[in-house]
Amino acid sequence: MFKRRALVIVMVGVMVLSCASVLYAAEADLQKQIDALKGVTPKIAVPMREVGDRFSNMYFAAKGGNWAAAAYMSRYMDRALKPASLTKPDEYKLWRAFYDEAFAPVNKAIKAQNFKAFDKEYTAVMSQCHACHVQMGYKFLKVVKPKAPADKNIDYSLKSSVKDLKE
Repeated sequence: MFKRRALVIVMVGVMVLSCASVLYAAEADLQKQIDALKGVTPKIAVPMREVGDRFSNMYFAAKGGNWAAAAYMSRYMDRALKPASLTKPDEYKLWRAFYDEAFAPVNKAIKAQNFKAFDKEYTAVMSQCHACHVQMGYKFLKVVKPKAPADKNIDYSLKSSVKDLKE
């Protein structure tokens, strides 16, 4: 009886160790896949280009009274940097603070559909863009008010309300 119990315990132990090594190998393979995905996910420069384009387009949408487009540009300007939360978490924290705090008055003006307030806040936030760029080591990237939208094939004068933008 004792020998049989000992044999069962040894067999169970061997099975557990076998399963553990298989799981460990699978976990290591999964980590390699995760690391590979992180390696090809854009860090900050590529999504920041989209941020710049949307920031420019937002200005022309607001100027043209296309408030839904202005709100849309702001929303997706923010979402463009979401991959950086994984690939560049320290830089993403700076972005998060910038968008949630410094950029909030711009979003407030968009919601109010008030171009005068929007223009004032949009202009003011550009200096904060530059301050962030300097902090991150990119002092050579200074944002200025755009002379033309990044996407010229959109009718920015199409009148719309923020309420026209679906969640």
